[in-house]
Amino acid sequence: MKEPQWMNDPSLVGIDKAKLDFLQTMVFESQSLSPKELMAFLMNMTKRNEHSISFSKEEMELVIAVLKRNSTPEEIARMDKIMKLRSQKK
Repeated sequence: MKEPQWMNDPSLVGIDKAKLDFLQTMVFESQSLSPKELMAFLMNMTKRNEHSISFSKEEMELVIAVLKRNSTPEEIARMDKIMKLRSQKK
């Protein structure tokens, strides 16, 4: 399978590919889910990720900027929604 274009952005060269794969799944593979399904999906992703992948604040900001440059308005709205849910969890 071909790697998504956003993952080849030169500014992401220092970020582990596993982290980028995780975000690809979280953002783009959750697009067709209802709000109820999205919550279950996010909970599952959080459990799967508990001990393996973490992001520094700088990494998250960089990745989100790259994702948004390569996304449709609908995808950007989805990312904003996920980030809002994530920040409410803390």
